[in-house]
Amino acid sequence: MTTALDFRELGVDELRQRELDIEDQLFRMRIQKAMGQLETPNKIRSVRRERARLKTVLRERELEDRAKPNGSEGQGEVSV
Repeated sequence: MTTALDFRELGVDELRQRELDIEDQLFRMRIQKAMGQLETPNKIRSVRRERARLKTVLRERELEDRAKPNGSEGQGEVSV
C-alpha cells in the first residue's frame, strides 16, 4: 500500500505514469472478477483507495500551481 506521503515525494510525470498503471491494474482486476478468477476481491478496494490518494496529490499540485503568481498576473496590471 502506498501512502499519500509516498506520492508527494514523486514528480508530476511519475504520478501520471503511476495513475495509468493503477487504472490498468483496476481494469484487469475487474475482468478477473467478472470471470470468477480474482483470488483476492478485497484487493480491488485497496487499489481504488490508492488511486484516490494519488488523484488527491495530483489535485493538490494543480491547485498549488494555480496559486503561484505568474509574471504580471495578480499584480493589478491591465494589458491592452
